[in-house]
Amino acid sequence: MTEQAQVQSFLPLKAQWFHILLSLAGEEQHGYGIMQEVLERTTGKVRLWPATLYGSLKRLIEADLIAESRSRPAPEFDDARRRYYRLTPLGRRVLDAECERLQDLVHAIQAKRAVGPAKRMTP
Repeated sequence: MTEQAQVQSFLPLKAQWFHILLSLAGEEQHGYGIMQEVLERTTGKVRLWPATLYGSLKRLIEADLIAESRSRPAPEFDDARRRYYRLTPLGRRVLDAECERLQDLVHAIQAKRAVGPAKRMTP
């Protein structure tokens, strides 16, 4: 399978996968940090409950879109029980492709709105 075909095989992304990958685009994070960022970014419209989040994290690791990070914050800022996650190169390419797909949809919506309502055809 080519790299492009591999990336395309994940699209469209499940909503929770998209939000998790987007949360990890800027920096490595632990699960609770991801939950909080998604909640803030979506102004409370999307809530990743623990079962959903950790099940998704497991599947994203299996798909090689994210990996557990080896680096950790300084001990005074860390809790040893936390696991930190990061995007893999494949995960970054999939996130970029999904963002491009969503931007194309937004452009299509804007183009439809600019045209206005469709005229009805009369027999």
